[in-house]
Amino acid sequence: MGRIQFTPDLLPSDLTGVNIYRAANHEFEFRPGPVFANIVIGDEINRASPKTQSALLECMEEGQTTVDGTTHLLPRPFLVVATQNPVEMEGTYPLPEAQRDRFMARLTVGYPDVDAELEMLERQEADDPLARLTPVTDGASIPRFARAVRSVYASPSVKRYVVDLVTATRRHAALRLGASPRTSLQLLRAAKAVAAMAGRDHVLPDDVQYLAVPVLAHRLVITTEARLAGHDAPAVVSSIVAQTPIPARDATERR
Repeated sequence: MGRIQFTPDLLPSDLTGVNIYRAANHEFEFRPGPVFANIVIGDEINRASPKTQSALLECMEEGQTTVDGTTHLLPRPFLVVATQNPVEMEGTYPLPEAQRDRFMARLTVGYPDVDAELEMLERQEADDPLARLTPVTDGASIPRFARAVRSVYASPSVKRYVVDLVTATRRHAALRLGASPRTSLQLLRAAKAVAAMAGRDHVLPDDVQYLAVPVLAHRLVITTEARLAGHDAPAVVSSIVAQTPIPARDATERR
């Protein structure tokens, strides 16, 4: 696992790696950056400049990075998880649409409720629960899980439902930019994962609805008029879900 603390002075080569000249043998040696890991955690990703943020684009989409004209493959599996500060805070650079589109989903953590925070105090008052964490899987098993998830059945009507939701974002009056075709693919894959975790071998429209906001909302650009009227992307996605016809249940189950 590689962890990157994003700061305004971070350079793209600090992520991808750099070629170092070795005078002894008169050759350049590539020193990999922190992106060469199975899981890359980017902390406060919007603290870095857009130039540095863009260094992740090739990594996230193609599983490789190019340094000084040479392409280096990244380890498999490869996953980027990032946190960001609210855009209202000083010293942040909002992620461009192309980069937000690379992330499958966005979750807002928020504050814990009172009971959860009290439990946190009790558990960490005299001990560190993180010190007792043990691995639940390994890198070699993840591709097998991914293949199992992709084998989950999605009926033609469910696929059409996914496309209908995504297409509706491109026509909505409150949106200046709708969701890309990549969104349809990610929404279907995420729905398959939810179905698999529920012990089903087929996707239901409920799975798609459950994931619509976290998978779609962060990719959309709200018009200025809609923002001034108090609308936001999650609310727009929820309205689209409410207005889009749901396929019949018997047409979505595997036969």
